[in-house]
Amino acid sequence: MAGAPSDPVVRRRLVVRGVVQGVGFRPHVARLARELALGGRCRNDATCVVVELEGPAAALADFERRLRTEAPPLARIMSVESADVVPTGERDFTISGSTATPGARTMVPPDSAVCEDCLREMRDPADRRYRHAFITCTNCGPRFTITLDLPYDRPVTTMAAFPMCGRCAGEYADPADRRYHAQPIACHDCGPTLTFDESARGEEALAQAVAALRAGRIVAIKGIGGFHLACAAGDARAVAELRRRKRRPDQPFALMAADLAVARRIAVLPPDAADVLAAPERPILLLPRRESELVADAVAPGLAELGVMLPYAPLHHLLLQPHPDGTPAAAPVLVMTSGNLSGEPLCFTDEDARSRLAGIADHFLSHDREIAVPCEDSVLAWDPDAPVGERVVPVRRSRGYAPLPVALPGPDGASVLAAGAELKNTVALARDRLGFVSAHLGDLDSLESRAAYRRATAQMLRFHRASPALVVADLHPGYLSRAWAAELAAELDVPLHDVQHHHAHLASLAAEHGRLEEDLLGVVFDGTGYGCDATIWGGELLVLTRGGLTAERVGHLGTVRLPGGDAGVRNPVRQAGLAMLAAGVDLAGTPVAGALSDAERALLPSLLHHDGGWVATSSVGRLFDVVAAMLGVRPRVSYEAQAAIELEVLARTWRAEQGPGATALPLPVIEAAGDTIVDPDPLVRAVATAQAAGDPPGLLAWSFHVALAGAAARLAGAEADRRGLGTVGLTGGVFANRTLLGLLRARLEEAGLEVLTHRLVPANDGGLALGQVAVGLRALQDVVEDHEGRR
Repeated sequence: MAGAPSDPVVRRRLVVRGVVQGVGFRPHVARLARELALGGRCRNDATCVVVELEGPAAALADFERRLRTEAPPLARIMSVESADVVPTGERDFTISGSTATPGARTMVPPDSAVCEDCLREMRDPADRRYRHAFITCTNCGPRFTITLDLPYDRPVTTMAAFPMCGRCAGEYADPADRRYHAQPIACHDCGPTLTFDESARGEEALAQAVAALRAGRIVAIKGIGGFHLACAAGDARAVAELRRRKRRPDQPFALMAADLAVARRIAVLPPDAADVLAAPERPILLLPRRESELVADAVAPGLAELGVMLPYAPLHHLLLQPHPDGTPAAAPVLVMTSGNLSGEPLCFTDEDARSRLAGIADHFLSHDREIAVPCEDSVLAWDPDAPVGERVVPVRRSRGYAPLPVALPGPDGASVLAAGAELKNTVALARDRLGFVSAHLGDLDSLESRAAYRRATAQMLRFHRASPALVVADLHPGYLSRAWAAELAAELDVPLHDVQHHHAHLASLAAEHGRLEEDLLGVVFDGTGYGCDATIWGGELLVLTRGGLTAERVGHLGTVRLPGGDAGVRNPVRQAGLAMLAAGVDLAGTPVAGALSDAERALLPSLLHHDGGWVATSSVGRLFDVVAAMLGVRPRVSYEAQAAIELEVLARTWRAEQGPGATALPLPVIEAAGDTIVDPDPLVRAVATAQAAGDPPGLLAWSFHVALAGAAARLAGAEADRRGLGTVGLTGGVFANRTLLGLLRARLEEAGLEVLTHRLVPANDGGLALGQVAVGLRALQDVVEDHEGRR
């Protein structure tokens, strides 16, 4: 609303930074200014939008408020700098041409689900984009995955191969049009084309893909960020065949439901969870499953949740909705799992997909728009017991969220690259006090994965025109990511800085909460990470100090023995057997004894009295494995954390059906050899005793969670009191376990402590690179000076 006539006329310059280019921000500014009868102009300027406004002071204040609250869907405003300037008498508002600053870099928006306006057009037979599989506008569609270089503009996207027709060019140039400067703009006349098995094209390609899926076939579908492998989720035979071909015997498949109504038929979907599911990011959301004929049991064997997402590309809607001519949809729910073999990176080119997926897919539904940046689907978990606003737990940060940055403290102009972890890898780059974390890259245990890792890192450096002054890596001497980081540092002639694994976890949590400048006490529960004492850590109480530069270990879980290294991780029953023997428990008659092979039963007692054949670890993840195997939940695993996940399922089910009562399991906090530790041996003995007495596995699974939360709360609470700290952070991959997370958070809050948990990056190794790059920024000056001195 314009100000009263007596309001003083002022002129104000606003500098708006963030993701504010290529997202319809200037038309948004112009619309607001004209509604409020303000004069002035706006323009893009390298890394920002510059706005000058003139009019009554009250109207300017209204503009500044609405600038943020009514911003376009893809815009992300990070800062607005405001300064009054001399009025010029300007009455009209105009959009000026862009200016550029050499070397400055813009931000590319993440990909976004197709918007309702575009869907209405796509479903309207009278619209020229009726059933156009690549419909998009300024408010939606691919961005990050089509970008070859920055600044973001059509000539440096994969849409450059599709010259605009006259009608599209007219929309693109019209500031009043919804497609003004929408770089992916296209239509049937000038845009990409669908193909099915390199023969059928366009509408016929769609029809044949739908028919194949309805017939129980497996179809590789090229989407926005890569290929999916799809089949009808209710077809048990097709799901089983996909598991066999993909070599994925147990790990759950993601699902795509046609709409919210269908999602409610297969999962429990509270209103606030539905809002997350339907948001423009369109993540996979882990939700309690309902029994439904639409989803075969083999989609998520042994689990109480389903990973559900809604269609986000126009192509998905065309597959999952009936044709106007009456032809049924492919299915109400499709399995939509990553287009790869287990352990390999996502396929994103037609040539690679036809080579690597030939033994999996029966058919290929593709198109001729190239994918510049492969990008997996993001995964979130839903925690209904968490406080409002904290019910979403990030598991994998990728499509829809990457490459949005996190603000970091540090020197202006500094650039640091972080190599990430070995599993769930991401890489990160810090520049201009912003931390950019890549999309999910996956595990680095194959040649293809390592090639994808190198390609993604080179792409990130090219995007940002960055030449890092420092490269950061995990302390583990055997990590492939560290070996590559050392090569790059030598090539660039810059220092390599090591950051211990769990230090980086805690730094990532502090970074996303903007708490790096204060000391932070952290409970870091994880699988395995190389410790500062060359042992394997994973159940740590750390204090982050000196702006994140250092982390002091002030407590930890006592020793759990891991026989055979990685082979032991794949065989929790071996860990359980050795833990029971070490605690003085007889294996006879237990589920562990029944699950061990003859060779294992013969070997384990000998390991007990030798230093070889096993490694000591403080890993809470390994303790979960021990308890899961003791209770007969999962003696051997086919994917990471399977035993722990299924143990939590058992605990949650018991809690829901039987209530919160628990058997008291001892997990004492003691002083041993100068360390404060949580001793696991009494717990192992107590679980065995209770099991022998007939306590149900569900009760013991729940009781274990209660005991572990109590021990961690005592450990952290005592240290917080000793140091006068009021905040505790919870991080590390074990905190994907929402049962443990909720129990521990409640106990710490009851003690009057503030609790920080992850909201932007995962607690698992997918968030590690952010912590590494934050520590690297803090270390930069000292490390570079030392490196220069040693030349």
